[in-house]
Amino acid sequence: MKRSAGILMHITSLPSPYGVGTLGQAALDFVDFLWGAKQSYWQMLPIGPTSFGDSPYQSSSTFAGNPYLVDLDELKNEGLLTDEDLDLDFGSNPQNVDFGKLYENRFTVLRSAFSRFNRERMSDYCRQNADWLNEYALFCALKAHFGGKAWTEWDEDIKSRSPQALERYQKELSEEIAFQCFIQYEFDLQWQRLKSYAAQKGVSLIGDVPIYVPLDSVDVWTRPDLFKLNSDYQPYVVAGVPPDYFSPTGQLWGNPIYDWDAHKNEDFAWWGRRMSAMKKRFSVARLDHFRGIESYWAVPFGEDTAVNGHWEKGPDMALVSAIKRDCPDLSIIAEDLGFLTPEVKRLLSASGYPGMRVMQFGFDPYQNSRELPHNYPINSVVYTGTHDNSPMMGWLSDTDPRCLGFAVQYLGLNAKEGFPFGFIRGLMTSASQLAIVPIQDYLGQGNESRMNLPGTTGWWGYRILASDLTDKLQKRIARYTLMSGR
Repeated sequence: MKRSAGILMHITSLPSPYGVGTLGQAALDFVDFLWGAKQSYWQMLPIGPTSFGDSPYQSSSTFAGNPYLVDLDELKNEGLLTDEDLDLDFGSNPQNVDFGKLYENRFTVLRSAFSRFNRERMSDYCRQNADWLNEYALFCALKAHFGGKAWTEWDEDIKSRSPQALERYQKELSEEIAFQCFIQYEFDLQWQRLKSYAAQKGVSLIGDVPIYVPLDSVDVWTRPDLFKLNSDYQPYVVAGVPPDYFSPTGQLWGNPIYDWDAHKNEDFAWWGRRMSAMKKRFSVARLDHFRGIESYWAVPFGEDTAVNGHWEKGPDMALVSAIKRDCPDLSIIAEDLGFLTPEVKRLLSASGYPGMRVMQFGFDPYQNSRELPHNYPINSVVYTGTHDNSPMMGWLSDTDPRCLGFAVQYLGLNAKEGFPFGFIRGLMTSASQLAIVPIQDYLGQGNESRMNLPGTTGWWGYRILASDLTDKLQKRIARYTLMSGR
């Protein structure tokens, strides 16, 4: 990875007349903005289907694309939608996603498009992706059939995947299965167009790999043997992290934990498929919660917080080696934030992956923090903040005055340059090979633009306006990028 820079913004944050950012023209326009701003990377959050809570880190499939990201104007251009089809309420706030309205109306539009679609067009796609698409489409169809219930609440025969039940539902739900395949076909068509266009402009895409998957996912339904579940398919321990910077009671994610012995017995084949799928879509993948590969926090099922968890040993270098073997050309960023033991540091060093640094965490005047720019190693990826942090202007308003005073002195912050760009200058001029800045920081936005607050719900809706991406801003970003040799 050469010395370079990029911008962090999820696709859902793009402008759109239909309530949420998509893979349509606005995505191509953002690539143009990145190209003109001399950016080499566009980093985004996970792109899988979301469900209750709307978090992209809780997806029902590690392989499928989010139906909300399918662009409706592109479907209209294909002759699959009319203006009348699009005359629905997708939300009234252009700066925030109304996920409730999307859930109510988005699939109505997609079904209208499907009714006009020539199914022969997707035959090759379905055949080439049968290893995951068939199970995913059936899973979605069954969810609809059982009124949205989790698969652990379905009838016993299909919950346990008896061959007779699988065959019966494949026939009974064939129309809904075809509809789900259609959505994934259109997603892939639009994704490949975006990826190709970005490559032409010299912009690489950075994806995000959540370490865990939800219990109510096709991944767990099809392979419960790869997770620590009891005979009723309930987890006896769930994932989280101990008390930390974000929460005094820790974070209780609730995901089932992998049975790492089962994965090892299969030579980590499931992970190989997962990372190979990432390689088809992205040039770089951020591996979330990297420290959980060395050891992970296991919380007894039923706990209200993550406080009473305990550490258990993870797959360590065995998993990293398997990923390197199966995806030698996929660059990895290790999200090595949190409680870092000597063992985690040794794993990161042995992997050769660049770790992460977050500038916001660095400004304690009484510590020579690893998060300060003068301590960034070359083999690292640095951020002013991530999707879990306040934007820099929010941090400025909330932080301890001593930390703020130290930041002002350390970075030479001043009103003429503006505080956000003073932080960005400090990031850009560090030794780190890759500097990533959230779009909120370039726009000088505060806590109203926060993407997520760990341990709470009701987030992920932040969006930009088309008018935010001005020529003036593009030129200023380019100037800072070139000035720092990126």
